[in-house]
Amino acid sequence: MKAPTNRVTAAGLIIALGIIYGDIGTSPLYVFNSIIGDRVVSEELIAGTLSCIIWTLTIQTTIKYVILVLRADNRGEGGTFALYALVRRRKKWLVIPAMIGGASLLADGIITPPISITSAVEGLKKLPALGIEDGSNTVVIIVLTILTLFFFMQQFGTASIGSMFGPMMSVWFTMLLVLGLVHVFDDMAIFKALNPYYAVSFLKNYPEGYWLLGAVFLCTTGAEALYSDLGHCGRGNIRFSWIYVKTCLLVNYVGQGSYLLSHRKDLHITEEVKSALSINAFYDLMPHWFIIPGVVIATAAAIIASQSMISGAFTLISEAMRLNLWPKLRIRYPSEAKGQLYIPAINFIMFAGCTGVVLFFRKSSNMEAAYGLAIIVTMLATTILYANYLVLQRAKSYWIYLFLTVYLVVETGYLVALMVKFTHGGYITLVIGSVMFFVMYIWYRARKIKNRYVEFVRLEHYIPKIQELSNDKSVPKYATHLVYLTSANNPKEIEHKIIYSILNKKPKRSDIYWFVHVDTRDDPYTCEYKVEHIIPNDIIRVDFRLGFRMEPRINLMFRKVVEDLVANKEVNIMSRYESLASSGTVGNFQFMVMEKYLSQDNELPFMERVIMKFHFWLKEHSLSEEKGFGLDAANVTVEKFPLIVAPVTNLKLKRVNED
Repeated sequence: MKAPTNRVTAAGLIIALGIIYGDIGTSPLYVFNSIIGDRVVSEELIAGTLSCIIWTLTIQTTIKYVILVLRADNRGEGGTFALYALVRRRKKWLVIPAMIGGASLLADGIITPPISITSAVEGLKKLPALGIEDGSNTVVIIVLTILTLFFFMQQFGTASIGSMFGPMMSVWFTMLLVLGLVHVFDDMAIFKALNPYYAVSFLKNYPEGYWLLGAVFLCTTGAEALYSDLGHCGRGNIRFSWIYVKTCLLVNYVGQGSYLLSHRKDLHITEEVKSALSINAFYDLMPHWFIIPGVVIATAAAIIASQSMISGAFTLISEAMRLNLWPKLRIRYPSEAKGQLYIPAINFIMFAGCTGVVLFFRKSSNMEAAYGLAIIVTMLATTILYANYLVLQRAKSYWIYLFLTVYLVVETGYLVALMVKFTHGGYITLVIGSVMFFVMYIWYRARKIKNRYVEFVRLEHYIPKIQELSNDKSVPKYATHLVYLTSANNPKEIEHKIIYSILNKKPKRSDIYWFVHVDTRDDPYTCEYKVEHIIPNDIIRVDFRLGFRMEPRINLMFRKVVEDLVANKEVNIMSRYESLASSGTVGNFQFMVMEKYLSQDNELPFMERVIMKFHFWLKEHSLSEEKGFGLDAANVTVEKFPLIVAPVTNLKLKRVNED
């Protein structure tokens, strides 16, 4: 599969609007509402925070992501794990920021749908006739109904409605632009915000102004999606469409600020005042007759924003599985649309998480506390990984240090400001992110522990014995073709457990022994194989090289390899039974899957014992090896063997002789 081109096209621009800008595009729904909170509306507050918003979007989104990070494409693909795949051979510890970034992005995917959809639906409070109040059951029920339908529809894919996302988001951004333009001149003092001096002055002089950076940061929470969805749109389309998107966002923010200064200046926004006057910085821009259409458009945009986060979470988990950073889960492909997949287990976890967030917080102003923390952690991880990418690209060292210094200082500043929200709900995000990281870390560490004790032997030492067994008619034939999955990267080596399975445990006579190895490549869409005839028509090794975005459908791929070999007359797959060979019957293929279990005969350090216990618990609740490799259950034999990673060496057992 070719990487997407970076050519700018009209279709590409529409797709970019529909896929990648949902999260950042719906931020005007709640950013200024979060800023004014229970404060007095003043020129210093509004102009200062607006200046912070303008320069946050410029420094974080435009310069870091649109101009710099988008350059780090892995054959057209972007995102935390695509970037990690580019740099993982440089330093082993880079897996930690990659896992932290991935876990944080998943946590953000659980917060984004509730806050976006709730913020949109809360616009109904502007209609007194409906009698809807803050955190009312009506809003909660509407939001939960939308979320239930939304997650239920995931299993059918978005191919049928996906084509509507671009035009729908075009309507949304145009609405933002028009609403902003109508009010942008309400108070001319707002244009001071274009000068960064007012941002610096606000942070220095406004009482507790620094801590408002946590609310300001909400304006750029969708920046990471620009990079994650690089493969769907191409760099050129993202950069070009961002010009329009940023213009719409800024004009709307300026319009909100101008309206607040003109109509709410010196007003102390308490809960009572907010409820009595139905104050909502975003919906206040709309004429009364447009509230219902506005809520419908905003809710549609929020659903599209949620869809991009959920699709991103599915892609992220599938990449993590291929990079051995997540337990294997069942993946379905609901449509032929490129890159579209559905993971039932993740869909359920995210649905449960979103439902819990809505029931716990009830209104968007409470959710703001939990929002933002996850994304700033992801951004810090991206900064570290991208700096290592620059090293591999042989960028000048002073540019690398400048990039690192600027963004570590800026993002750490935002992180500290966001931590003030920790006790108000920020802990929810960190708990969710920590659980996701814990799963990744356990899976990664357990694999490292197991690999320390996997014993490889030279295959050449056992070839004569295997050939002798193959020709020994006194041993019942196990299968015409016996296929083992091997983790040995070196074709001259094989795991000792496979040799033990063939020769010792229960001798398995076969006419042809196949050893299949799957190598995950850093290029996302690599799909190739090579064949080595160790002993022609007796022992054959097949190496599959699959990109981290390719599904390992080994049953299908192996069949194709065999067809190619037969067509080239490299192998004879006919049955060797005399009664069947005469009729040209193809011999049977049997796949052998070696399933490990943790032996009781182990002496592991406490922490490693805990890690291995959790690993095997996760393994029990994840997809089996044969299903994970896409093997047909009818042709698979699962053979269990004990994993003894640290044999007991000092067993005190004393013999006594009875008189």
